[in-house]
Amino acid sequence: MTPDGAARRKVGLALGAAVAARAGLAAAAALTARPAGAPWRRTNYAGRPVTLLGGPALAVAATGGAVAGAPAGWRGAALVAGSVSGLVGGYDDLAGARPEQARDKGLAGHLAALRAGRVSAGAVKVAGIGAAAAVAALLTGRVTGRGRGAGAVPDALLTTGLVAGTANLVNLLDLRPGRAAKAGALLAAATSGGPAGPLVAGPLGAALAVLPADLGERVMLGDSGANALGALLGLRLAALRGRGLRAGLLGGVVALTLASERVSFTRVIEATPGLRELDRLGRRPA
Repeated sequence: MTPDGAARRKVGLALGAAVAARAGLAAAAALTARPAGAPWRRTNYAGRPVTLLGGPALAVAATGGAVAGAPAGWRGAALVAGSVSGLVGGYDDLAGARPEQARDKGLAGHLAALRAGRVSAGAVKVAGIGAAAAVAALLTGRVTGRGRGAGAVPDALLTTGLVAGTANLVNLLDLRPGRAAKAGALLAAATSGGPAGPLVAGPLGAALAVLPADLGERVMLGDSGANALGALLGLRLAALRGRGLRAGLLGGVVALTLASERVSFTRVIEATPGLRELDRLGRRPA
């Protein structure tokens, strides 16, 4: 395929996913006003009513776009990573809102629940995303040849860690309107080159399509949208060549995740020029 043809294909994938996301948002708006939409309603950080149904709309559109754009042999991995992460994220969005789950937040909360003999909704989500990431590693290992030889286990661990870790990291950013969608769109744009680049063209288009409603505080991505978007971005990172590069990226994901247990991302962003302005761009005043 010529460079122009490849560029047109990416644009087509992004536009197709954007249209699908907008259709999903329209369906979410219609459902929000009905009794069936009540479990998805929330009050955001500024006290405004929002719906988490923007998350499933993003998850479906981004996953469909990723499957359509993924290289041969990677489509099954994209389907598993995006759909399972969106499904278990949606489960956590609903079950995690129950009063008995209020203390089971973050890694420390999930572990405390397990020590008390309870399985938190978040722990179910973590297990589901981890299993999906492992399956994605198995599927892609067979295609890339990473599933054979002495490097098979390290490569599988890197793919599993990048898919699951990036899914969680993007979700950790979903604390202010537009933050996770902006981060996801920027990472997708930065990794849209190369043979595996079309894999993230759909997620890029879907994230940009949902961003205005997210910034307008009509929807939230929630775990469903943020986890699905992050898992697909993690799969793209896993497609990068060079084990050292992938190991370095995974190290960064792990470091940020552990830091989030002790440091507020919002506080760091607000204190950092450039990040602060990007984070506030397009957002309504609190």
